[in-house]
Parts: sequence; C-alpha cells; structure tokens
Amino acid sequence: MTAPQPARRVARPSSALDVAEYFAPQRTATEALPDPEPLLANLTIGVLEVLAGVREADQLARWLGEDAFRALVTRANLSARARSARGVSPARPSYRIVSTHSSSPADGVIEGVVITAGPARTRAVAIRLEGWDGRWRATSLAAL
Repeated sequence: MTAPQPARRVARPSSALDVAEYFAPQRTATEALPDPEPLLANLTIGVLEVLAGVREADQLARWLGEDAFRALVTRANLSARARSARGVSPARPSYRIVSTHSSSPADGVIEGVVITAGPARTRAVAIRLEGWDGRWRATSLAAL
C-alpha cells in the first residue's frame, strides 16, 4: 500500500485584480498563430454576405471583436432597411477575391486589405486582426 500524496498547493491569485487579469483575454504572439491569409479571405466573403442580407452577423461573431461586431450589425441593419425601402430581396453576392495585401505593424497584429470583384462593382475590405487567446480576432473592419 502506498502512502497518500501530500496535497499540492495551487498558486491562487491574491486579489480581485489578479483574478481579472488571469481570466482576461491574453495577447498571442504572431509565431503562435496560424497563417492569417485564409481568415482574411473568408472573413471578407462573410462580411459581404452579411451586408447582402444572406448571412447572419452572429455567424461571424467568433472571429470579431466587440467593436467590429457592433459596427457590422449596424451596417447590416442599414443595408436591410435600404433593401426594404427599395423592395429588393436579399441575393447571394458572387464576389471573387482579386488580391490580398497584409502587413504586420506589431507582433500579434495583422492589417490587411482584401480586394474583391463582383458583377457590378469592385470592393475593398480592410481588416485588422489581433492575436487573442491563441487565435486571430478582427478588432476593426471597414467595407468600402
């Protein structure tokens, strides 16, 4: 029969501030994150589909920061009201990605612009990705 193991002491946060910092989102370095190019492309198509009214903004919430999500929902609501006023039903856009340009102004940050071409117009979507909790999250986006 083996002797019981002594209980291990777990380092516990000493204050409420320590607890908040421990459970708060943690920054992630670029080398610990996947290639951002596929996310830039897929997020761009998703954003254009939300603006066209054929996808719910909630489906993109996992990849968006709070401010970016709110901005997208606001813009999608304005687009829906404009379509309703004109009597146009939502239609799936057929955009193709022409080019993707990205740069890294700081560790764990990617700023990218994705140029898309559709049947009627060419659009640019600017996205700022930041590494949080081991994955990329879009903290800012703008569809032009």
